[in-house]
Parts: sequence; structure tokens; C-alpha cells
Amino acid sequence: RTREVIDICRLVWKRERVTYNGKYYTLPLPADQGTGLGKPLKMIAKPIREDIPVWIASLGPKNVEMTAEIADGWLPIFYMPERAQDVWGADLAAGTAKRDPNLGPLEISAGGLVAIGDDMSEVAEMARPMVALYVGGMGAKGRNFYNDLMCRYGYEEEATKIQDLYLEGKKDEAAALVPSEFLKLTNLCGPEGFVRERIEAYAAAGVSVLNIIPVGGNPTATIEKLKTWVS
Repeated sequence: RTREVIDICRLVWKRERVTYNGKYYTLPLPADQGTGLGKPLKMIAKPIREDIPVWIASLGPKNVEMTAEIADGWLPIFYMPERAQDVWGADLAAGTAKRDPNLGPLEISAGGLVAIGDDMSEVAEMARPMVALYVGGMGAKGRNFYNDLMCRYGYEEEATKIQDLYLEGKKDEAAALVPSEFLKLTNLCGPEGFVRERIEAYAAAGVSVLNIIPVGGNPTATIEKLKTWVS
């Protein structure tokens, strides 16, 4: 469905009369559906850009492969540079092999909380409740993409316990089980040297856009400092 929605959006943005015959969507509706008055229409408004970038926040193998094939950019959550290749490498490669060269390389945007200072590693701990919510409470048992991701990162035992506790309503206990290593490697919090190393790790793992949330201090100054380091 996602693929077809993107196909249709790109047709609409061309400001041509849209007809589409897909597995899930047909435009306009066939004569025997709806009012029977459907006809191809085009967008009246004129976009500022002829090509509007499409970014997909995919996680599962098939969706990541599709993202690498047809999207302009990818927005993974809880991106761990050291293990990204093991988790997504094959899917990204498979999608890239089918990618239209006219799209250019796939952009990847990832990052996390940012705090720079000698005692800033504890800031990453702020992410515990959110990680527990996603890994434990998003979806259902056996159908939670964030839980699957933590398992694929190598934290299967922790992911299972976090979900069990969260679904039992024990949210604090679930948050306490989020591995400190997971928090450390999916954020950029610590001394300047550590944060610089994390930036290099993200770049080496293919991240082209660093997506950060500055915490504490002067957020603008933090962003400007990271801009300098990235460049």
C-alpha cells in the first residue's frame, strides 16, 4: 500500500490528470463503484518544487528494502551505527539494486538526544521511558516492530521482558530494563570527544543527515557546535 500511495502522490505532483491501476488503489474509481461519475483529475495548486522529497520511517525488512528502492530518504528510529549493517545491510542493498538512478543516493537521517559535557551520559537515561513505550507498548505481542528491532540488535531477552512488564502495566519496571548500552549507542550524550566519535560512527554507517534533539544548556549553541564538527 505504501508503494502505491507514493506512486500516486508523485503522479499528482506532476500536475497531470491522474489515472492509476494498482493492487490496492484504482483512480478514478471504476464505473461500477462509487457514484460512477469518477474521472481523472489533476491538482490545481502548483507546488513550489517540482520534485517533493519522500522520506519513509520504515523498520521491517521488506519496508526498508522498498525504502531503498523508491524513497528519497529514510528515517529509522533507534539507529545504532555499530549494528546497522548487520540489521539492515542486506535489505538496503537489495532495494538499492532496484533503485532508479535518477533518484540519486538514498539519504539517511538518524540521531538522538545530544548533550555535551563530562557528566552528560546520564542525559541518555531520559530516553528510557520512551524506549520502553515503543518496545513494550507499541503494537501487540508478536506484532511490534520496535520490539523486533531491539531483538535484531541482540537484546532479545531484554526486549521480551520489557514488553511483558509494559503490557502488565508495570511501566517503570519495564523502563528500568532498557539496556544502558542501547541508550548510549542510540544517542550522543557525553564529553566532547565521545560526541565527536558518535558523529563519526553515524557518518561511517551511512547517515547523511544528523537528526538531533539538544537537551539542556543552550540548544542553539549545541546545534552550531555540531554543525562545525559535522562539516
